[in-house]
Amino acid sequence: MRKRGITVLLLAVVLVATAMLAGCGKESGGDKVKIRVGEVTRSVFYAPEYVAVAKGFFEEEGLDVELQTTFGGDKTMTALLSNGIDIALVGSETSIYVYQQGAEDPVINFAQLTQTDGTFLVSREPVEKFDWNTLKGSTFLGQRKGGMPQMAGEFTLRKFGIDPQKDLKLIQNVEFANIPAAFASGTGDYVQLFEPQASIFEKEGKGHVVASFGAESGHLPYTVFMAKESYIKKNKKVVQSFTNALQKAQQWVEEHDAKTIGEVVLPFFKDADPAIIISAIERYKEQGSYATDAIIDEEEWNNLLDVMTTAGELKKKTEHSVLVNNTFAEKAAK
Repeated sequence: MRKRGITVLLLAVVLVATAMLAGCGKESGGDKVKIRVGEVTRSVFYAPEYVAVAKGFFEEEGLDVELQTTFGGDKTMTALLSNGIDIALVGSETSIYVYQQGAEDPVINFAQLTQTDGTFLVSREPVEKFDWNTLKGSTFLGQRKGGMPQMAGEFTLRKFGIDPQKDLKLIQNVEFANIPAAFASGTGDYVQLFEPQASIFEKEGKGHVVASFGAESGHLPYTVFMAKESYIKKNKKVVQSFTNALQKAQQWVEEHDAKTIGEVVLPFFKDADPAIIISAIERYKEQGSYATDAIIDEEEWNNLLDVMTTAGELKKKTEHSVLVNNTFAEKAAK
């Protein structure tokens, strides 16, 4: 009996040791947690995201990130709410729309990626000395109504005394993914575009960048990683790991030049001209579009509310504390 008891004890010790070793293997990256991330578009505007993937920062945190492009804020939010993705990279305004519709499981902003508008004003004809007043009376191919690009664009236009509804022939009924093609085919005198599309049009002679909406509309939580409140509560460790990886990438982007960053993110842009990718990144770095940490500042949030109010898209003010959780970003920043 005594011998049998010793045997059982040894077996228990072996099982415990095996479990501990298995646990260590998981911590060291043996098993990775898969996260489905939906990005609103594919753009060098999101360079830190691609750096986090390419440099292995997500892997270092034990994550297997699956990226998919969801083309537009409405489609991205639909994918998130229907559990088609776990985390969305999209404008913060979408979380406000969901909240104001009375969502029982609100969408929470937990990590900021960009802190300015990412669009540029592209003219069909070359302009020697641009003046915003030259837009009056023109046909303007804008972004989707209620989306952050359009609201930031209208905010900037009003800043220069232009009423988008009265002073322009404003086109807003073109699908987000089809806007570049619509302009290339002859629609509009001016268009609002992200990079690298703006630089591609310049190279092809189809358009000319004359101004930056990002430089004019100020700092705001323009593109943010967000998830449903229920997902965050159930996956705090995963969300923290995700934010840690993003913080590493943001710091890396801050410390390196556009050429170095371009070489890392180029695989995410098939058949793209490396020179165009680099020039686009340089534009974003020059105007401070890339956030250097994931913290969503209250002052930037309030600027977002002002932009939405000016556009007539805000039913009532939604406080920063309601839809922002900076816990993960603050810990990552340390």
